[in-house]
Amino acid sequence: MNVFDIVGPVMIGPSSSHTAGAARIGAVARALLGSQPVEARIELHGSFARTGRGHGTDKALVGGLLGFAPDDTRLRDALALAARQGMAVRITAVDLPDAHPNTARLYLRAAGGRTLEVQGCSVGGGSIRITGMDGMEVLLTGESPTLIVVHRDEPGAIAAVTEALAGRRLNISGFRLDRQKRGGNAVMVLELDGAVGPEVTGAVRALPQVLHVTLLQPV
Repeated sequence: MNVFDIVGPVMIGPSSSHTAGAARIGAVARALLGSQPVEARIELHGSFARTGRGHGTDKALVGGLLGFAPDDTRLRDALALAARQGMAVRITAVDLPDAHPNTARLYLRAAGGRTLEVQGCSVGGGSIRITGMDGMEVLLTGESPTLIVVHRDEPGAIAAVTEALAGRRLNISGFRLDRQKRGGNAVMVLELDGAVGPEVTGAVRALPQVLHVTLLQPV
């Protein structure tokens, strides 16, 4: 446990769950997309939907998509700043069965046409969990270097990726795997100890089973 866990994050707004956590969800979604989105459709569930606007959840999520930290004073003006930068934002309330009460689901589109669906929740003290990506279950926190590897669901894929990491003396501290269907696409989420450089992502990206690699640095 560190001091951040005890006193919570420095933030703009009245609630670490509704502002700091929401800003981190937005920041992780931006990183997973690979750029600032030009379009963002945001769905708020539970407490986020009921009290989020009063606590600034909508502004915090959009601020994260703009690359703002939870303590950035520009969060207060994030919706207006997004409009000035050409980001189309639409925010609605939804009911997501069995989801954490502080959950947001984001549908993003980048300028190059890439799209991404991300679902995440704020669990308190500024901590978050990303629980879904493009319809597949994932689990990542954004607190340590994380590789998100989309690959073909075929024998040897997991071994190839883990061997590439072991060969560079990177220890895996967390691992989760999900797939769309047998023999279809799958996603590995690997949380790692230590710094991850471009040579690591390059080695994983070069594997024949791998379709896409994203390196998520701590946010």
